[in-house]
Amino acid sequence: MTDAVLAALKAELGDAMSTRPEELGELTRDKSGHDSFSLPLAVVNARTVADVQATMRIANEHGVPVVPRGAGTGLAGGAAAAAGEIVLSTLAMNRILEISVADEVAVIEPGIINSDLNAVLAEQGLWFVPDPASKAISTVGGNIATNAGGLLCAKYGVTRESVLGLKVVLADGRLLSLGHRSVKGVTGLDLTALMIGSEGTLGVIVEATVKLRALPVGPVATIAAFFPDVVAAASASAAISAAGLRPAALELMDEAALLATDAFLGVRLAERGNTCLLVQTDGAGSAEDAAAALEIIRSLGGDADLTTDAAEGERLFEVRRAFHPALEAQGTVLIEDVAVPRSALPEIFAEITRIADRYGITIPTVAHAGDGNLHPNFVFTPAADGAVPDTIWDAAGELFAASLRLGGTLTGEHGVGLLKKRWLRDELGDDQFDLQLQIKQVFDPKGILNPGKVF
Repeated sequence: MTDAVLAALKAELGDAMSTRPEELGELTRDKSGHDSFSLPLAVVNARTVADVQATMRIANEHGVPVVPRGAGTGLAGGAAAAAGEIVLSTLAMNRILEISVADEVAVIEPGIINSDLNAVLAEQGLWFVPDPASKAISTVGGNIATNAGGLLCAKYGVTRESVLGLKVVLADGRLLSLGHRSVKGVTGLDLTALMIGSEGTLGVIVEATVKLRALPVGPVATIAAFFPDVVAAASASAAISAAGLRPAALELMDEAALLATDAFLGVRLAERGNTCLLVQTDGAGSAEDAAAALEIIRSLGGDADLTTDAAEGERLFEVRRAFHPALEAQGTVLIEDVAVPRSALPEIFAEITRIADRYGITIPTVAHAGDGNLHPNFVFTPAADGAVPDTIWDAAGELFAASLRLGGTLTGEHGVGLLKKRWLRDELGDDQFDLQLQIKQVFDPKGILNPGKVF
């Protein structure tokens, strides 16, 4: 069967298909740290929709698993491939097909890098809003497949809010056109929304019609606030949200996160306080919103400065974006992702402290505090086989349980992938879990699309 599959792929796709070990070796892992340590069967570097369709038809005919992949920046193991699987890369499908200033939409291929798209849009005063921390290296197709978030979600929403329509290749090679170009559209079931965040388990995204915004005008104000402990900072963040303020970004870094980034960047922010809360406002009313946020912060004991200097504001947020590289410089990292209601931020941070103390570990944590999305990170020494030790998973399991207990979720933006599938039923319950399996069966009756991921 293997020879027949490879022969069919070669005949249909030519040099778009590769079995070179040096190329396949890069596809067994993603940014989560998970590695299958087993080379996939082949990689198809699709250049056209027809390439994707041909790959899926051949895979469906022979019952061979297919792992859709963009830039491989995922943090849940969702794009890691293993033996016997075909990797279907859309990274070379990176064209902007259309930009309409009048309609404020763009039609794009999935392989375009998020920041590259925005560099082109900025020339016309437009902006694709989703801004994951990986925006300089992640594809928009991957952003859609995981419903990626980012620093600006509290005000501008996650990826789902910016997608109007999709073209998707199904498991048997058929091409679906979903959604619409208009802002409104309620015809039939919303299959576009179903595909967003489906992590390559229902189809392969080959084109997207995305909603754009005009670039914000007016001053941008940035506040750097320091607190004696993380619970106090989380309380200030919750108070800002409760006051009806909607900063463009509201980011929190705990003591361990500050110390790590200080060491990595050679700065000394931790000398101001054990926890840092970054607040950024933009657009109309930016100055008034910043002043109101500053008053709340100081009333709750925060030591804060406000700047309207764009370069200084960007420097402060570069410190936040350096968090993950700073931890990777310390060792192996399990990057986690939970979300709770904003009002529960003080409680979940208290739980993180309790769990860290119980297991005798450090859990450096940053949060998109404006929408209650936290990224606790576990720095650990891997087991002999490279696996995450059971004690780390036990601690993570307690964190997931605490998030659910507080009305939250296992994942706010990274997805389930391989790393969280064991806890999925805990959140969904038996009936919803079984229903989702049935939906998967409708779209992928042979189970060849990203098998073993999510479900």
